[in-house]
Amino acid sequence: MYGNWLANGVVVLATIAAVCLCVLVHYEGLSLLGRGLAKRHDHQPRRKVLYGIFAVLVLHIIEIWLFGITHWALLLWPETGHLVSATTTGFLDTIYLSAMTYTTVGFGDLAPVGPIRFLAGTEALTGFVMITWSASFTFLEMERFWRR
Repeated sequence: MYGNWLANGVVVLATIAAVCLCVLVHYEGLSLLGRGLAKRHDHQPRRKVLYGIFAVLVLHIIEIWLFGITHWALLLWPETGHLVSATTTGFLDTIYLSAMTYTTVGFGDLAPVGPIRFLAGTEALTGFVMITWSASFTFLEMERFWRR
């Protein structure tokens, strides 16, 4: 399974594409959110923090789905690996796997086997970085709007 260099290459390229798209989505999302919150005229400035939290959660959900779709697409080609599960796996199972991986909760009832593990490992690192980035952004926005 690991000797198939074409499958390994496809997984690496798909992983690079997913990470780049995830970072771009997060960057543009936070940039748009920061500008939008600054322009918003609200009688309760602390409410802007609440809007920011919901928006950041939406960004993370989009990114989880992005990685989940990448898992699903790669699993269509058996050479890239498979998921070990007590039951059969489908599309939403790859989204679930992505959520568990992105949030660094870890594997439970689903675990990747084969070259696709590279995507899962890289997704965990990317998710950790995106969550940390969001926490930093939220902290800065709270400093800007909380005490007004």
